[in-house]
Amino acid sequence: MSVSTAATTTTTRQRQPSIPVIAVGNEDDKKPRTTHESDIVIIGAGIAGCALAVALGKQGRQVTVLERSLKEPDRIVGELLQPGGVQALEQLGLLDCLEGIDAIEVDGYDVIFNGKEVEIPYPADEKTGSLPKGRSFHHGRFIMKLREAARATPNVTIIEATATSLIRSHSDVIGAEATVNGNTEHFIAPLTVAADGYASKFRKDFHPHTPEVKSKFWGLELIDAELPMPLHGHVFIGSGPPVLMYQIGTHETRALIDIPENLPSASVENGGVKGHMRNVVLPSLPKCVQPSFLAAIEKGRFRSMPNSFLPSATNKTGGLIILGDASNMRHPLTGGGMTVAFSDVVVLRDLLSPENVPTFKDTPLVRKTMKTFHWRRKNTASVINILAQALYSLFAANDPNLKILQRGCFRYFEMGMIEQPCGMLAGLIKQPTTLIRHFFAVAFLAIWINITETPIYLFPLALYRAGAVLWTACEVIMPYVFVELQR
Repeated sequence: MSVSTAATTTTTRQRQPSIPVIAVGNEDDKKPRTTHESDIVIIGAGIAGCALAVALGKQGRQVTVLERSLKEPDRIVGELLQPGGVQALEQLGLLDCLEGIDAIEVDGYDVIFNGKEVEIPYPADEKTGSLPKGRSFHHGRFIMKLREAARATPNVTIIEATATSLIRSHSDVIGAEATVNGNTEHFIAPLTVAADGYASKFRKDFHPHTPEVKSKFWGLELIDAELPMPLHGHVFIGSGPPVLMYQIGTHETRALIDIPENLPSASVENGGVKGHMRNVVLPSLPKCVQPSFLAAIEKGRFRSMPNSFLPSATNKTGGLIILGDASNMRHPLTGGGMTVAFSDVVVLRDLLSPENVPTFKDTPLVRKTMKTFHWRRKNTASVINILAQALYSLFAANDPNLKILQRGCFRYFEMGMIEQPCGMLAGLIKQPTTLIRHFFAVAFLAIWINITETPIYLFPLALYRAGAVLWTACEVIMPYVFVELQR
């Protein structure tokens, strides 16, 4: 699939419900069940679910959180929180969740392109001059801290339960049916939030888009790795798809290897994923990293996560909000997922405050509020979403025009044009126009470099290539810009 169709494949279409939806008045309702009532039911005690539970519980709302398993999760993504996400976490009063989990400070990025290296630090605060910090950590430890914070919040109840269906009265959702210790129970509330992650079982029937997956991140855990630039996230760009590395503990470093579908070097004939890591990735890494990377390959504990793109959409079903990765995803290359989630919760907390929405039973007011939320959240989400998709297209360049843009991007960084790009990456600069301006500055720089390096007798070909590169740049970014402008 070409880059230009990346966003258009998620067009709206009608679907038949794939999840049981219980309508009040069905014959099944006559069976005795335990029923719980609250102001809001949140399905999923992950990043978004826990943060929202804390925020609304502090406002005096009675919150019930349903989570399939309260054991510590073990995931290979959701391990790097950008400075913008740290700021949102502080606004929610949850900054102490980063303590006691062996979290590592992150000062910025180290981009290594075919052996050449450039540091991209987070920009200093214009008012105070202080340097913002990101954090990287074991995902599961952070989740457990968030759950502890939710449990300690007045008005919040967390229950280990598997939500199986939504309960509806006419066209509105009024709660969820769940299995608790083998028993079916009803959790009734005027507002239900589906925050059940990237593999959401409730998204399909209530969200107009379908996640698009073109690659997977395969994760390794390196022990005592010697990174070229400590306290930085690392992006390695070479002849193949990008590789990420960042420290998640005193001794542990996460390596994420992007492997697109049908990548020849990862075919069965070439040894599969392990063969790609050994034959392609390993030789391309700095010498200091290779021993720990090779040891991780030999250990053989490979795990994967899909790299998904899912545009957001206005919540239109009465009594239901879809939040977090269940609602909006972007390529995890830039580590923006948690920053978007916490920022979304900050916006939602303010919009749904008792001063603005006295009761969630006022469904028309809640629905109107969610339209406001859809556009206000884009102040943060749009830049992160577009940047993630555009950078991935450049960093995983697989045709000559993209290769030219890729080289122009790295040269742009070498020239010192890093403050605003890194500010957007960090979730601190939230103007999409700034992103578009820098992206096309990269495109024109790439075109100029290509023209100056082309022999004079091939000048007509260079001009033709200039047009092709500019067209490719538009194909890379504009579909995602248009998606962000949709309802």
